[in-house]
Amino acid sequence: MTSRELTGLLSRRDLADENEGSTSDWAWRLAFGAIGWPWLLASLWGGRQRDKRAMLAALDLPDDALPHLGSWKADVGFLRQIVSAIEELRPEHVVELGAGASTLIAAKAMQMNGGGRLHSFDQHQDFVQATADWLARYRLSADLQHAPLLRSAPGWPGRWYAISDLPDRIDLLIIDGPPWAVHPLVRGAAECLFHRLAPGGMVLLDDAARPGERIVARRWREMWPGFDFHLVRGGSKGTLVGRKQY
Repeated sequence: MTSRELTGLLSRRDLADENEGSTSDWAWRLAFGAIGWPWLLASLWGGRQRDKRAMLAALDLPDDALPHLGSWKADVGFLRQIVSAIEELRPEHVVELGAGASTLIAAKAMQMNGGGRLHSFDQHQDFVQATADWLARYRLSADLQHAPLLRSAPGWPGRWYAISDLPDRIDLLIIDGPPWAVHPLVRGAAECLFHRLAPGGMVLLDDAARPGERIVARRWREMWPGFDFHLVRGGSKGTLVGRKQY
C-alpha cells in the first residue's frame, strides 16, 4: 500500500509488532489513546483541497499527485512547512524519518531549489519500494532505506530505527515516524541525530499538537538549549519547528 491510497485512522503496524513492548509501554499507549482521540480524529482531515492544489501547482506537480491525505499521512500544513524549509535552507542533506507523501514533496522541492540529497528511512520494506516507485512516476529520486524498529534509543521508550549510512552533516531533519502506536514518546529519540545538524539547520516534527509530542518538545527544550523550538499551529496536526543556533 502506498501513500497514494486511502488509509484508516490507525497507523499501520506489522503483525510482529502486536506482542511487542512492556506492560508500561502498553499502559502508555492505552492512556494516550484515550486522551488523544480528538487529535486522531482531526488527523483524518488532510487539509483544504485548495491549499493542496496551490502547493502542488507551485511545485509543478499534477493535482492527482497526492490523491489522499490525512489519517497517518502528513497533512498539507506539514508538507508546506517542508517546502518552506527547503526553499529557505537550500539543503545539501535532508534526513527524513517515515517515508510517504513527505518524501515526494521534499524530493520535488529539493529538485526545484538547488538539488541536494534526500535520505529517507521507513520501517516497512514494501513501503520503501512503493515510495520509490511513486517518486519515479514524477522523475524524482531519494536515498530510500529500510530501517526496521529493533531497539530502544537511550533515554526514550519504544523501539527506534536501525539507521545506517547517515551523512555527517544534516541541514534539515524531518520527523514523521515512528507511529505513536509504538509509544507516544518514541519520536523523542530523534534527538540522537541532533548533533549532526549544521548550525542554522532545522528540525520539523509532525503531529506536534498531540499530547505525546508536546512532552517530547518540552524535554527537547530542556535538554537542547542550543535550539530554538516553537510550535506552528497551521494544518490539522501542528508542526514543531526547531532551529539549531549553535
